[in-house]
Amino acid sequence: MTMQFFNPVNTQTWTNGRHQVRCVKVIQETWNVRTFCFMADQPLMFFFKPGQFVTLELEIAGQPVMRSYTISSSPSIPYSFSITVKRLPGGQVSNWLHDNLKVGEPMVVHGPVGDFNVIDHPAEKVLMLSGGVGITPLMSMTRWFFDTNAAVDLEFIHCAQAPNDIIYHRELVHMFSRLPEFRLHIVCERSDELSQAWSGFRGYLTRQMLMLMAPDYLEREVFCCGPAPFMKAIRQVLQEDGFDMSRYHQESFGATPLSIQQDVLELAEQAEADAEEVDTADLVPVEFTGSGKSIRVSENDTIHSAAAKLGLHIPKACGMGICGTCRVMKLEGEVEMEHNGGITEEDEAEGFILSCCSKPRGKVVIDF
Repeated sequence: MTMQFFNPVNTQTWTNGRHQVRCVKVIQETWNVRTFCFMADQPLMFFFKPGQFVTLELEIAGQPVMRSYTISSSPSIPYSFSITVKRLPGGQVSNWLHDNLKVGEPMVVHGPVGDFNVIDHPAEKVLMLSGGVGITPLMSMTRWFFDTNAAVDLEFIHCAQAPNDIIYHRELVHMFSRLPEFRLHIVCERSDELSQAWSGFRGYLTRQMLMLMAPDYLEREVFCCGPAPFMKAIRQVLQEDGFDMSRYHQESFGATPLSIQQDVLELAEQAEADAEEVDTADLVPVEFTGSGKSIRVSENDTIHSAAAKLGLHIPKACGMGICGTCRVMKLEGEVEMEHNGGITEEDEAEGFILSCCSKPRGKVVIDF
């Protein structure tokens, strides 16, 4: 079995799409964080850009559920990939994974996709800023830099609630102890309940701390991932200091930022109000050939919402044109698609669209 992994004839390469994998290892990172490692039953090389993510296709309590998670491993170890998940109070998917996903269990994943990666934004000097489990894409990037002996000057700042909440702590210390051009800084918000000794920075990350850790931060390519308030505070500091924000990159999926949640609610309310005023003559037909169903909708409706009105479930995870999960084939017609990197130009040329962010411009026929 082991030898077939080295047979170049049998080994295939991962591409964006739907894949069956199997959990091969579960690692307890901290008291409430676990890493789940996956491999394919047949030899498969999981090449991706460090920082990208996958979307899990699950069934929980009899209902289909999609959720996106960053790949925390590095493509430098190509025959497997990992995700790192924090158990959240009331978290439907995170709790299910912690309670149910065991070694040997099958899993369906979609991906990999995502613009938040170090391949598309190369730089000689990098600053990484992470908060909590937001460390996962940055860990993938750092592992890649380390394994490939990349000529990168890296400042890595991680913020955790307490010492026992620091994810990958031992591995981080190991990597950063071996390379003088890699420098690690960890900030703990508080001492934990076990009174674990902590001699590093305490409290919340401030501009003063940032200047002490990385005094040349204005000269670096910045990658940031963490809770919405954390990323908002980082952006504010950088903008106030005149940082070139074209060199700032942040992860934009996962737990939906509060600002986006509010925007979605407002848009939903506006759409409901607009729907009452729509003249039926302004509606356009959307047909779904696989189910034989069709509906007339406003040109402000998405293809995904049109399907939902017919009771058709097109898989969706991010809802913002990032993950690529809702990709469908457009057979006829034109749509206006405003995506965020979840589809390739090649797929578009073939006729694929992302249903969550595509609006019909006249009659549209979808293969679903």
